[in-house]
Amino acid sequence: MERIWDTVIRTLVGFAVLLLLTRLAGKKQIGQMTVFTYITGIALGNMAGDMIIHKDVEIMDGVIGMALWSVLIFLMEYLSLNLPGVRVLLDGEPVLVIKKGVVQAKELKKMRLNMDDLTMLLREKDVFSLRDVQYAILEPHGELSVVKKVIKQQASKEDLNLQPQEPDYLPGEIITDGKVIVRNLREFGKSEEWLRGQLSAQNISSAKDVLYAELEEDGTLFVQKRR
Repeated sequence: MERIWDTVIRTLVGFAVLLLLTRLAGKKQIGQMTVFTYITGIALGNMAGDMIIHKDVEIMDGVIGMALWSVLIFLMEYLSLNLPGVRVLLDGEPVLVIKKGVVQAKELKKMRLNMDDLTMLLREKDVFSLRDVQYAILEPHGELSVVKKVIKQQASKEDLNLQPQEPDYLPGEIITDGKVIVRNLREFGKSEEWLRGQLSAQNISSAKDVLYAELEEDGTLFVQKRR
């Protein structure tokens, strides 16, 4: 009987602590799960399970271990919010796997994906032909974001035999939190001098004054200043 009550107490404590810590962790654990958050979530659950099942683990030791693990998760999340380098290290970056209708084989290989994987992800977005895709981006949490070709986006244009203009660029970030994404500038074929000219035209003297800026499909720059 004593053993049963011990198991009941361990289960209730483990459930309560796990519920509290996952609520504190926020919705990202579920809604925007990356490899890092997925693994840390599993590890936290295993700690609770070990505390319940293994009687040689003291309840207090289990609670302290779970609490410390959660503190480390919160610390990493805080650093990722404030340091772009840590964010990339923990969550990774979006990867362009289809560019202007062309599959980027090298990027697929880096992500350890094959064409079957890519076509499966496209089907999940109701895209059944590569010919319909202008751009496809593999997000850090594993989902695929798809930009269809204009003629496929607007059926009425196709029905009217109009010749739609394909976008010149895939909209992408140029400045984030006051920092210029130099790699993206080069990818778009733009220079830092061009960027300074665009900012100056909007009465912005420095990229540090910008919260977010992105290149639009038509080559213009959308800017949101810091407030």
